[in-house]
Amino acid sequence: MFWYTVSAVILLIALRLKCPYIISQTKYMCRVAIAVYRTTKYIKSKPVYTILDRFLDSVRKNPKKAFIRFLDQTYSYAQSDKESNKIARTLLKHADLHEGDTVALLLGNEPTFLWIWLGLAKIGCSVALLNHNIRSKSLLHCFTCCGANVLIAGADLQDAVEEVLPALREQGISIYILTEHVSSEGMTSLTDKIKQASDQPIPADLRANVTFSSPAAYIYTSGTTGLPKAAVITHRRLWAMAFFQSICGVKSDDVIYVCLPLYHSSGFGLGFGGSVERGATIVLRSKFSSSQFWDDCRKYNVTVIQYIGETMRYLCNMPKCVSDQVHNVRMAIGNGIRPEIWRTFISRFGHVEIKEFYGSTEGTLGFLNYAGKVGAVGTVNSFHKKLYPYDFIKFDHEKEEPVRNADGFCIEVAKGETGLLVTQLTQKIEFTGYARDPKQTEKKKLHNVFEKGDVYFNTGDLFRTDRENFIYFQDRVGDTFRWKGENVSTNEVSDIMTLALCIEEANVYGVTVPGFEGRIGMAAIILKKDHQFECDDVFNHVTSYLPVYARPRFIRIQSCLAVTCTFKQLKGRLVEEGFNPALFTDPLFILDETVKSYRPLTHDTYESILDAQFRL
Repeated sequence: MFWYTVSAVILLIALRLKCPYIISQTKYMCRVAIAVYRTTKYIKSKPVYTILDRFLDSVRKNPKKAFIRFLDQTYSYAQSDKESNKIARTLLKHADLHEGDTVALLLGNEPTFLWIWLGLAKIGCSVALLNHNIRSKSLLHCFTCCGANVLIAGADLQDAVEEVLPALREQGISIYILTEHVSSEGMTSLTDKIKQASDQPIPADLRANVTFSSPAAYIYTSGTTGLPKAAVITHRRLWAMAFFQSICGVKSDDVIYVCLPLYHSSGFGLGFGGSVERGATIVLRSKFSSSQFWDDCRKYNVTVIQYIGETMRYLCNMPKCVSDQVHNVRMAIGNGIRPEIWRTFISRFGHVEIKEFYGSTEGTLGFLNYAGKVGAVGTVNSFHKKLYPYDFIKFDHEKEEPVRNADGFCIEVAKGETGLLVTQLTQKIEFTGYARDPKQTEKKKLHNVFEKGDVYFNTGDLFRTDRENFIYFQDRVGDTFRWKGENVSTNEVSDIMTLALCIEEANVYGVTVPGFEGRIGMAAIILKKDHQFECDDVFNHVTSYLPVYARPRFIRIQSCLAVTCTFKQLKGRLVEEGFNPALFTDPLFILDETVKSYRPLTHDTYESILDAQFRL
C-alpha cells in the first residue's frame, strides 16, 4: 500500500511538471460540462426553467437569506420576491402589459432595478436596459429600436425623459416615473401605486408561453458602426452568462460585490444573473468608488468582486493603507486588466484569484483564464473548442476585412501571429442578433469561411496565442474604441460633432494614453467656411449630447480629412500621431473641465498628461 501511495505521488508530481495547469484545467472542464448538462436539462423541462425559476427556488429554500445589500438596507430573497410581485401587479393593472411585451428601463444601480426585471419576468415580459448616461437622439433611438411600449425611469432621470417626451408621446408610449408624484403632462408616477399593490405570488400561467428563445432582456452595444444596437438576450443566453460564476468557482455562500452598471452584460448577466444561479448574496453599489471600495468589502464581508481594467488601476493608484490586505475577498472576475496592474494588485492587496475573461454581449463564445497566467484572457482548450468551435484568421487592416486565399476561403494564423476571432454558428450555437436591425445582424456574420456554406460570427476582436496556448487580447477592429469601460461608436460621435455650428466634418478615433487602459476619444475636424473653432460652443455641445466617456478629449483641426478611394475616412496615421503636439502643426485643443471649454493643448499640458497631473 505504501508503494502504491508513493507511486501515485510521483505520478502526480510528474504530471504537474509536464502539465503545470492540469488541476485547474480539469476543474474548468468539469464545471463547463456541468453547465452544459444543466442547460440541456433546463431546455428539455416543461415548462422551461429560467433564471426567474432559479430565483423562486431560492425563495422557497432560503427565504430569509440576504439577497441584496444596498447602503444600510438588507433585502432577503423573500422580501425581494414580494417587492417584485407588487411591481408585477402594478404594471399589469396600470400599464396594461401582456406576455411578450417589452418595457424599457432607465434606472441606475439600485434594488428596484432588479425587482423590476424579476416582476416583469413573472408576467412574461422582457426588459430593455437603457444606459442612463445617454441623452437626446441616442436615448430616443435606444428606446425605439427595442420595440417597447412602456418606459420606466428613475426620478433623478426625469429631465432626460422630458427631452424626448414629445417624440415618445407621438408614438403613444406610456411613461412611468419612480416617484410618488409627477406634475409633467404625459408622465405617471409609479412608486405610489407599487406601495398600494398586493405582494401575493404571480400565477405562472401569465408566463406560460415563455421559451428559451424568448427575449429576457435587451442590452445595448455600440458595436462598430452607428448608434447603439439592442442585442437580444434570450433566456438561453442569460443562462450562459449566469453560469459563468459557477465556472469560475463561485459558491452559494459567497458575497458578490456588484458596482458595475446593471445595464451592462457584466453587471446584469454575470453579476445579477450569476448570483441568482448560485443562490448567493449581492452587495449592490450605485457606482464604483475607489475610495469606498475596500471599506465596502470589509463592511459587507465581500468574497467575490467584479472589475474592469480601469477599476483595478484606480484601486492600485489609491494611497497605500495598513488595512490593504484586511479583507475576505478571494476572487476577482472581470476583463481588461493590464499585466503590470495585475501584479501590483496581487502584491498590494494579497492573494486574490484573478479570473480574467473575454466575452461580448452579443457574442457566442467566451474565454476564461482559469490558470492564472498574467496577461492572458484564456487558453486554447480542445474540450472547450469542440463545444464552441472557433478560429483566429488573418485580417487585412487596410481593407478592414479577413484575408482570403485563391479559393476564396479565410486563412488561419500561425501560433504567435495576431488574428481575428471568428466563432462558428450552428443549430445549437446561434447568434440572436440585434432587435429590429437585420442589416447589422447580418453584417456580423461571415460566410464561406473555411468551406462553402459555413457561417461564422465576426467578433471584431484580435488575439494571439503563445507557445503554451495562452490567448492574449490585442485590439479591436472597426470604428470603435473603449474608454472608462464603455464601448464608443466613432460614427455616432462623428454624427453628433457635425451638428455643432462651426464643424463641417469630423473623423473620430481612439488614442492611447500612457498609464491608462483603453483609448480616449479624439476628433480630427474641418471647420465650415468662414467659421472659427468656437471653444465654448463646442464644449457645451459635446457635454450636452454625449456621455462623459464618449466626449472627444482632444480636437485636431485640419484643412481636409484623409479618405480612401471609396471616401472612407482614414484613421491609421491619426491614431499613430495621437495627441502629441510635437508630431504635427495642426491646431490642437483639449477639453478642460476646470474652465468648461476646449483650450489649446500646449507642450506643458501634454507633459502634465503624461505625468498624470491632468485629469482625463
